[in-house]
Amino acid sequence: MLSQPHSPVTAAGPAPATGGLLAIGEALIDILTTDFVGDLSQVTTLQAVAGGSPANLCRFVQHCGGKAQLVAAVGQDGLGEILVRALAGAGLSTTHVHQLPDRATSIIVVGRSRDTPTFIPYRSADRHLPPVDPALVAEAAVVHTTAFALSRQPAQRHVLDALATATAHGRQVSVDWNYAEPIWRRSNNAAAVWQEVLAHRPLLKVSLDDVVRFGEVPPTPEAAMAFLAPAPARVLCLTGGAAGVWYRADQGAWEHQPAPPVEVHDATGAGDAFWAGFLTHWMARAPVAECVQQGIRTAARRLQGQLA
Repeated sequence: MLSQPHSPVTAAGPAPATGGLLAIGEALIDILTTDFVGDLSQVTTLQAVAGGSPANLCRFVQHCGGKAQLVAAVGQDGLGEILVRALAGAGLSTTHVHQLPDRATSIIVVGRSRDTPTFIPYRSADRHLPPVDPALVAEAAVVHTTAFALSRQPAQRHVLDALATATAHGRQVSVDWNYAEPIWRRSNNAAAVWQEVLAHRPLLKVSLDDVVRFGEVPPTPEAAMAFLAPAPARVLCLTGGAAGVWYRADQGAWEHQPAPPVEVHDATGAGDAFWAGFLTHWMARAPVAECVQQGIRTAARRLQGQLA
């Protein structure tokens, strides 16, 4: 039932996790337009900021009072140094942020938007993420990744191996299926990766825009929920921006929580903020409905510019 807290690990089950969230994936530089734009052809000036969905997620989890650690790959260059300093400045460990001497730090040019941002990716180091230490995975309470991190080899295989290790140790897998076809390029095997991810019965976050792009369905919650109906997620959250969040647990009935009206300062990172609020409360064994509610509140803070 959606209103029930998560069952504790029993003595006969896996060993208790000693860590919090382990996020595996991209840390990169967001090159943002300084003004709101309709598309990137309208760019006049740009600014560089530390970004990447898993990196943002870790930072927001710590803002929410949780514990988070990042596994990522950046270049051994000036932009990589910016990312390492930003993570350390946010109080995050950089022990498992690999600085690769033969790869450039990945960047994404992002159009600042009050709606879904447009972007152009320039990728190198992030897709060469090394294998993840199984001991690190075994210590985590939740092991998280993104469709972005899963989109290119060799990182794809290493991330999938880490998820398999998590499941083998009884750890909860979490996935933000932030799908966009240009990220996968011509070797797009997203459909196969999606099925492999679902085999872990994850906590799954997907936006309405993601489902429209991935499932090629009409841009309505009803069409998205119909597409997601077979997905065997432990909890599935379909985020719809100002329309709120539709969610279900264990393939039960869908429920909905509205989003409060807010004056949008910047939509960038709002999805990461939502999932940070959700996961922080999930790891505290809160009921699913409360996890969703806290996610919506955290996203609202990000939209209003109150969460950096």
